[in-house]
Amino acid sequence: MTKQPGRVPAAESDDPSADAASPSSRPLPAPGAAILALLALGWLTAMLWSTREATTSAAAGVTAISLSAFALPGVISAALVAGAAVALAAGNLLSRRYGEWVTLRFAGAIGGGMLVGLAAALAINLTYFDTSTTNVIAGTTAAAAIIGGAVAGARSAPAVGAVVTAALGTLIFVVAFSRARDPLFDLFGAGDSQESVVNAAKWVSRTESLVAGLLAGLLAFGYLTWARRRALRHDPAAPALRWPAYLLAGAGPGLLLLLAEMIIRVGGRSLLDLASALSEADAVAQTSLGTSRVDNGIWVLFVGALTALIAFGRTLGPAHTDDEPDDNPEPVAARVDPEDDEASPAETFGTFDADPAKADPSR
Repeated sequence: MTKQPGRVPAAESDDPSADAASPSSRPLPAPGAAILALLALGWLTAMLWSTREATTSAAAGVTAISLSAFALPGVISAALVAGAAVALAAGNLLSRRYGEWVTLRFAGAIGGGMLVGLAAALAINLTYFDTSTTNVIAGTTAAAAIIGGAVAGARSAPAVGAVVTAALGTLIFVVAFSRARDPLFDLFGAGDSQESVVNAAKWVSRTESLVAGLLAGLLAFGYLTWARRRALRHDPAAPALRWPAYLLAGAGPGLLLLLAEMIIRVGGRSLLDLASALSEADAVAQTSLGTSRVDNGIWVLFVGALTALIAFGRTLGPAHTDDEPDDNPEPVAARVDPEDDEASPAETFGTFDADPAKADPSR
């Protein structure tokens, strides 16, 4: 069967996943999923440990509640990423052993998220003080890990791996950026007046979100590029992920941050209300921090998506169309149809002699 003009091969389609009818449409695995799972679990452990140290070193009661509310977003974000990373590793393991069965992969992803959530909740209940906020932190953390596992059950494993990588890098950057906040406050003109401090805080927050979005987009693009090269080494006919996968991977960290904020406001509502009821200053602080987290998630979403898409676009070559002239055009005479060399009926019958005297008498 000849290739029809204008037909797009399955490996070059705009769909992030390959065509199911194509023999090379087997979903690609997520490379380095086990390493991502170990790093994400290590980050979750660090967040749980730092939260425990902050709450146990403080005076019992009011201060512990306030510190727990401040530390909750970091724990929930880490649990969400850890659940997704472990679920991704579990999905890869099941795919290698039992093949690409979508239902089994999704069940394994949910199981991996539940395993992380139960382990984190158990660690919180065993190591934290038995207060009214402990069960809230434990339950919300477990829910975040399970939701992260469900997110990792998507069919496009490389895109999920890119999201996990970029989100983990973004969370680590945000913590590391805290050391640069004081110099940036001075750089943006924070003075003795409250207005100058508020304006400087806005610019510091925007700078943090912008750099985090750039980092997220570059990490997502780098992971997908690495996954593509590994896939080509194993199978030269492996389908290529197109621009929607890069767009989703770049926007994924921002989406996870916004999802974490939703989990915090639903599952941790009682803890946030307790912290806000302590004083008017605490209420203002909790409201301001919640708004700042939402703005940060939106910035990371759009900047990360745009960065990953631009980076992918720079890898594309010029498009070739049928209107472009050939590099080695053939002479016009060489393009004549071979059938044109045969004599036409008019020419064949026109070769007889028109002289009646020489005509055949039998005619």
